[in-house]
Amino acid sequence: MKARILDAGALTAISPAALAAYARGEGWTKTEPYGGHADIYIGDGRPEIILPRTDRLADYASVVSRLIGILSEVIEQDELAVYRDLVGANHDVVRVRTPGPEDDGSILLDKGVELVSQAREMLLAAACATAAAVPQPVYRAGANRDAAEYMRRVRLGQTEHGSFVVTLMAPALPMLQYGNHQALLFDDEPYERQVTYRLVQALEASRDAAERAHSGDGATAFEQAVAKGVSANFCEAVAKLIGLSSRLEVSVNWARTRPTSERQRRILFSESDAGAFREAARTFRTREPRPATELLGTVHKLTRHKHEIEGQVTFKMYLDGKSQSVRAVLDQNNYSVAISAHEARNHVMVHGDLKRIGQRWHVTNATVQELASDEEDDPPSAPPQAS
Repeated sequence: MKARILDAGALTAISPAALAAYARGEGWTKTEPYGGHADIYIGDGRPEIILPRTDRLADYASVVSRLIGILSEVIEQDELAVYRDLVGANHDVVRVRTPGPEDDGSILLDKGVELVSQAREMLLAAACATAAAVPQPVYRAGANRDAAEYMRRVRLGQTEHGSFVVTLMAPALPMLQYGNHQALLFDDEPYERQVTYRLVQALEASRDAAERAHSGDGATAFEQAVAKGVSANFCEAVAKLIGLSSRLEVSVNWARTRPTSERQRRILFSESDAGAFREAARTFRTREPRPATELLGTVHKLTRHKHEIEGQVTFKMYLDGKSQSVRAVLDQNNYSVAISAHEARNHVMVHGDLKRIGQRWHVTNATVQELASDEEDDPPSAPPQAS
């Protein structure tokens, strides 16, 4: 018994652009107009069909229902499969598949919630990398307005059988004219399509970086992959997705209304990749600039050349649970405070923007406050050195 789709609401969710793009993709060609609101399509070995150009027709739902029946018979797929393809024709469809040991199409509830959450984080990271003027190793996703607005337009499709598949329907603007779409460059595409491209680039670049990490070249590989959209946010999401079932498959079906030279891209990850992703994310976050940071420590070294007003100070600070050297270039007033703390062996509180440059921590826009002995939270460390 064949399943028929009769729900008017479900049928009107299919756009005229989706019908036309699907027909072209399956071998039909537009020949001539039919009346004021439709076109005739023909194809070799295919029946003639009439496709509406507008969904404002009173019988639009019934027209779509008949067309689904014809398309289903010609391409030999059930109507539900054809319907899913037509609904997704206006979107770049991202499928996140985590094979389970039973492969029965179900998943534990908590794992299902996490799968949807991390699939969202993965796509959001790609959207942030696309919106940034220069891709960054770490993003404050909530602060990116373009990415946030884009994510509000992403739809969650029906889950699919075949292990457990989460479907994200990413927006894709339809092309105004069907033709030489392959010639478009990345920068010529709308933001929505750039996000999907960036997602694919980041998936492939991160997979290649993980492979290089197995041979000891991961640090360089992940650094280079930042330009293609790889970030701490992205690595964390992919690592968690892999961890849900030890393997991960992400596929992208390009919107039929904005076709590319390929129908689908598919990227696979294994359990051995997860550790490389977690370490890459940790490394990226360790080097993330930290604005408006407050650090407690001691003055370790003072350097100021003759006739110079500014001076360089090396502090010993407790940072990320351990004692580390932190450098700062101070103006005359703050350098004087550092000298006073150095001579009295008092602790200091340093306020400024902390960032990693190479292998060293630096504080910019620094101000220094000397703490009297009764203000110190910890006993003084070894006496600082002056030069």
